[in-house]
Amino acid sequence: MKYKDTHPRKVRGAAVHQTIGEKMKETPVKTKAKQKDKEKKNRSVPSIGVSERQAIEEAYLAPEIDHFVEAHDVKNVEKRIKLWLNTGYPVHLIGPTGCGKTSLAMHVANELGRPVVWINGDESITTTDLIGGYSQIEQESIRDKYVHNVFKSKDILKADWVDNPLALACKYGYTLVYNEFSRTKPAANNILLSVFEERILELPTKFGEERYIKVHPDFKAILTSNSVEYAGVHRPQDALLDRLVSIYMDYYSFDTEVNIVNAHTGLPKDDARKIVGVVRSLREKLPDAQKPGTRACIMIGQGLRALNGQGNKNFEQLCIDVMATKTRSPMDLIEKQALVKDAIAALA
Repeated sequence: MKYKDTHPRKVRGAAVHQTIGEKMKETPVKTKAKQKDKEKKNRSVPSIGVSERQAIEEAYLAPEIDHFVEAHDVKNVEKRIKLWLNTGYPVHLIGPTGCGKTSLAMHVANELGRPVVWINGDESITTTDLIGGYSQIEQESIRDKYVHNVFKSKDILKADWVDNPLALACKYGYTLVYNEFSRTKPAANNILLSVFEERILELPTKFGEERYIKVHPDFKAILTSNSVEYAGVHRPQDALLDRLVSIYMDYYSFDTEVNIVNAHTGLPKDDARKIVGVVRSLREKLPDAQKPGTRACIMIGQGLRALNGQGNKNFEQLCIDVMATKTRSPMDLIEKQALVKDAIAALA
């Protein structure tokens, strides 16, 4: 009778006896090189090193500021922001919508020479959105097949923590730009109290030594907010406001706005002056929350440029389309149409 080295019976779908060769085939050998490749593939953000800044920029894209105008009144505010940041205080820019707060904040942040992380506040922002949390659970299973008729199982659960912008900025000394800061509910921003005062970031869902992050000496923060009369704005807690330096901004001068429109649209200075003149005329007559900002000037200019020389026929309609975004009723729209016509007639 011919000898067979395996038994024909089956247990749990596998042969009772296995040769050494069969066992080796079923049990993959994990070399150090393969293990490193696996870790590299599963890692969403590279370890700190040369690729750190690139990884942060890819994960948290900050808006790029083009055509920034370095006018005299712009430089004055810029110097005040840099003064307080270099002194060690976070700066809170407060002003009407469209006055250039975000552009100035990003410009100053980029001038500091550190990577910039960005947060855009709104009603749904929570503390987790600021500091990070456990994103997924990784499960590993080990099966032992070497011993006859023995089934050994071992499961290991690992929780992966992912840092969000505030934690990254505090840990590595980045510049944090928190846009629309006052649109976030105050409870979510309580985490900033110890960051700005004690220079400690607490991660409430972590335990032990990893629960606390000592804020990096290069960490800086610039926050922007609309005035309290705007819809959707929350008043920040007084304890947090005491830890900030607040700089109130207003619309830039007539000449600066003309230069901004010219830089963003490429229109001749005469056309830019006409646009700014109409917008500023309405700005003087409308309530604070409805005042058109410099952004409205740029939008009208871009529309005028898109008409390729035929914009003068439609200039009035362009102004009404842009300015009508903050109307509450048909009567309100009629009133703004009349204001636009009067402003254009006054410039003629």
